[in-house]
Amino acid sequence: MIDLSHAENQIHYVTNFQDLIATPLSGVMNAICWSRNLAGDFSEIVNKVALSGNITAVEPEELGELQLSEQGQLAREILLQDWKLLEDFGASPVLNVIRYYDQDDTYPFFPTDVYSFHVDRAPIPVDTFLCTYYGESSEILPNAQGKKKVLIPEIREELKKLYQGPEEGFETFLSEHCFDLHYQAEPDARPISLGLGNLWRLAVDHPGSQVPPCLHRAPREKSGQSRLLMIC
Repeated sequence: MIDLSHAENQIHYVTNFQDLIATPLSGVMNAICWSRNLAGDFSEIVNKVALSGNITAVEPEELGELQLSEQGQLAREILLQDWKLLEDFGASPVLNVIRYYDQDDTYPFFPTDVYSFHVDRAPIPVDTFLCTYYGESSEILPNAQGKKKVLIPEIREELKKLYQGPEEGFETFLSEHCFDLHYQAEPDARPISLGLGNLWRLAVDHPGSQVPPCLHRAPREKSGQSRLLMIC
């Protein structure tokens, strides 16, 4: 049986942006959620943005030029407010309309794309912020319910066959190819949906981090439905 109390302890909920950025991550708590129920029609923005490929970055200037209904204008105002909050904090937000992400088929036994549960890594202290406004939402996996793929014996053996180098360089090989960032969910795992409109702060693997990094993944998009995601 899964220990759900541990999963619940990983997430801390707040009601404003200041608490989202100021609350320290500690112990097993590696995700903070500013829980929100947003007004406005975000689908209208998705439908009116000029798409360029499978992922389209939308700049504030382009948002301002869209001809929108009253509900669309409400959605735009929220997007611009979130953008400013994150920028003023020192982050570099990106707003994307996502039809789908590229999938990694370089190594069929070990995909390293964002549809796989993974952690983010950085060379400096930083957190990942993200919010899904429309479409399928991202998921996080409680750390106790995931296992590092490079520690699974049969996967590790396949990676060693792929590496074919001296033993002392194997761990560096795993890191350079990002294999060590990916996790496999346990058979009875219960991923947690991040929901729509909630702004999340997720712990990143970086030097000096006091908490385990947050395991997360992008969702499989519904056919014909794009996602609207802000991330930094």
